[in-house]
Amino acid sequence: MLSNIGIPGLILILVIALIVFGPSKLPEIGKAVGSSLKEFKNATKDIISDDDTPKKGNNHTSTKGDE
Repeated sequence: MLSNIGIPGLILILVIALIVFGPSKLPEIGKAVGSSLKEFKNATKDIISDDDTPKKGNNHTSTKGDE
């Protein structure tokens, strides 16, 4: 979806954002978006790593000698 934007499209989006929000608000908005993306990335990494690691209680395998 976003891969078809290209450089001219990105420049157009930045110019429109500059007009709408003004030069003083753009750094604040960029910082907020960046920190939100960082939190989302860390949360998804935690979820994926939780799925990959086996749970402590699930490692027991029964054999005939354990009964």
